[in-house]
Amino acid sequence: MASEETRSANEASVSSELAGTDFANLYGVVDKDNVHGLNLDVPEQARHIVKSWDEREDTTKFADSGVDDQVIIHVPFTQNVRVRSLLLKLGRGESTPLRLRIYANHPSIIDFSDAESTRPQLDINLLDGQIQVTEYPLRVAAFANINSLSLFFSESVGGERSRIFYVGFKGETTSPRKDTTKKIDLPAANAADAPLVDKLNEKTASQHAVR
Repeated sequence: MASEETRSANEASVSSELAGTDFANLYGVVDKDNVHGLNLDVPEQARHIVKSWDEREDTTKFADSGVDDQVIIHVPFTQNVRVRSLLLKLGRGESTPLRLRIYANHPSIIDFSDAESTRPQLDINLLDGQIQVTEYPLRVAAFANINSLSLFFSESVGGERSRIFYVGFKGETTSPRKDTTKKIDLPAANAADAPLVDKLNEKTASQHAVR
């Protein structure tokens, strides 16, 4: 009984580490509206595979390649991040892609010729026969200040189609989210030409005067 409880606690700890919050799981800072893909059977499928941690094992939503087994998934972030690992759940059997090239901060990759002529930050062999989500550690130095990642999947087992169920990222943000709701109220007559320090001094002096 005790061993089962210990095992359950360990599993919960691992799940908590992977799921995390802002520090561990970067799902919350993915710019989901602008996720897109190249050579997908259905273009909208690119957004379906960037899921929350709770949906990682879901197989009802996926992305299939179109005319061959090559797929590029472009994932932008809403702020700069440090990516420590990539989480993948891929198709099984002949639809498993075995090669992945990762391009960091290359939003200009608009077709496969661009990808082939651009040197990736990482070129890795993917594992075959995996059932659950698999974590691939990344070189932190190469992915320390990232605003977008382009994932180029290819070389499926069957050579005709690649299938992807889930794409996720672990890491942390490296820049604070901008708060556009906070503004400094300035007198209209001085707002255009007064130095910022003077404006802040005027505001501080005005607040003291009211008190």
